[in-house]
Amino acid sequence: MRTTGAEPHPAAAAEEAQQAGNAHVIADRIANSISLGLLAVGERLPPEIELAQQFGVAVATLRKGLAVLRERGIVVTHRGRSGGSFVVKAPFPSDAESENRLRTLSVVELRDLRDHSIAVGATTARLAAERAWDGALARLRELAESVTTAATAATAASADSRFHIEVAVLAQSRRLMNAELDLQSELTPLLWAQSLFGGGGARSIQEAHLRIVDAIASGDGDAAARAMTEHISADAHCVIDAKLSLEVTSS
Repeated sequence: MRTTGAEPHPAAAAEEAQQAGNAHVIADRIANSISLGLLAVGERLPPEIELAQQFGVAVATLRKGLAVLRERGIVVTHRGRSGGSFVVKAPFPSDAESENRLRTLSVVELRDLRDHSIAVGATTARLAAERAWDGALARLRELAESVTTAATAATAASADSRFHIEVAVLAQSRRLMNAELDLQSELTPLLWAQSLFGGGGARSIQEAHLRIVDAIASGDGDAAARAMTEHISADAHCVIDAKLSLEVTSS
């Protein structure tokens, strides 16, 4: 059966829709990497072929994902020998977006997120205490201290996330690393919304980070897991308290 130019074949239309969906997924994953501090503003993204291989997609699909990021104002692309795609903005959500997200989550869901975070975070801390090498501990301590020197809530949030991701790196487990990345993408915008917390918790977060570093450096896996559990629990209490406060003001 023939089709007209205005009516593409159903299979072709389905494939195009899937590619468009994949492009948005890739764009979101790259945006999350930027929000978490894995890619910095001003940094050039890896070559398109390399990125496509990392995501397991065709180069054409990756290019559509980059086009989505350009539309969002997150990257710009320059052509030529010294060109490429460069990060120009960290896509951190606004306070209103964070509040709206928090309103959609129930207290039960937030507690479940806390439990998942503790399960992953405590395990990575324990393994990091067993597997970390000396040269990596200086980097971890530097990240722990960078939360209070950040100029904005967004950069402090990136520093906080980068610390947790670095602990997962030291655990030397790809599965735990992927789980930590997903958790940080979900929790960080809630924890660092200025209108919810006023940015006043940076000092206590830094102190918690340093306790974790000291435990990892000592090689005490139990102490590292305990310090991480206390840190994540304190963060979760802040988020749940903010959720309850929003419900009170809305009633």
